[in-house]
Amino acid sequence: MAPTLTSYAGRHAELYDLFYAEKPYGAEAAFVDHCLREYSVGPTKRLLEIACGTGTHAFQLEQRGYHIVATDYSQDMLERAKKKASELSSRVEFRLQDMTQLDLDATFDAAYCLFDAIGYVATNEALERVFRGVQKHLRPDGLFVFEFWHAGAMLRHYDPVRIRRWQTGKGLILRLSETTLDYAKQLSRVAYSIYELNTDGSYEALTETQVNRYFLLQEMAAWLTATGFAPVKWFAGFTDDETISDETWHIVAVARRI
Repeated sequence: MAPTLTSYAGRHAELYDLFYAEKPYGAEAAFVDHCLREYSVGPTKRLLEIACGTGTHAFQLEQRGYHIVATDYSQDMLERAKKKASELSSRVEFRLQDMTQLDLDATFDAAYCLFDAIGYVATNEALERVFRGVQKHLRPDGLFVFEFWHAGAMLRHYDPVRIRRWQTGKGLILRLSETTLDYAKQLSRVAYSIYELNTDGSYEALTETQVNRYFLLQEMAAWLTATGFAPVKWFAGFTDDETISDETWHIVAVARRI
C-alpha cells in the first residue's frame, strides 16, 4: 500500500522543487519588493516569511538586499531549504514554526506569505491566530504582503482531475490531482497520487491529501481589519492590475499593521 504523507513530508518534499521548477519565483519576489518599496512607511529591510517551503522566494529577496527569517511547519521542507542555502552561501535564517502559533523573539519591518499558503489554515479560529501572530511580530506600520486563492475563480473554473508528467534521469514521474470542493466550509480537498516509474522497471507510489481554503476579497478585508491591519491594495496576481474578476485565481494583498 502507498504511504500517506502529511503535507510536503518525506519524498514529496524532495520532489517539491521538481514539481514547481517553472514557477516564476524571481518575478514574484520582484513584485513583493515593488510593494515593499511602494507602500512601506520607513525603512524596510528585515522580513519574516510565513510558509517558506524550500526557500526560493527568500533567496530571491535576499539578493535584493533584505535580511530574512523564513519559517515553515515542515521539517523536511526546511531541510531542503537549508541545503540550498548552504549551496548558495545564503544567510537566510530558517526556523521551524507553525503559522498558527508564531513565536519568534523578534520584530520585523514586513512579513510575506506566498503561494496561497494562507489557505492551509482551514478554520476561522486558526486564521485569526495567524493574523494576530503576524501582527504581533510587525513593527508599527509594518506591511504584510500575502497571496490567497480567490473563491470566484475556484468556484467557477476548478479542475476535478489534473495529470502532470516529469521526465527525469531515472524515469518518469506522474502526478494525479483529484479535487473536490466543500462549499459550506470554502475548502478544496486535493488528493495527490504520485508515481515514480523507473527505467529499470521498478516503481514507487505515494499519496497525500491537502486541504486548502479559498476566500472572497471582502471576506479577507474583514479578517484584516478585525486583527489589527488596514488593507492597502488588492492585486490580480503578481501584477499592478487591480481588477478582480472570476478569472482571477490568485489575489495578492498588501496590508499595514495599525
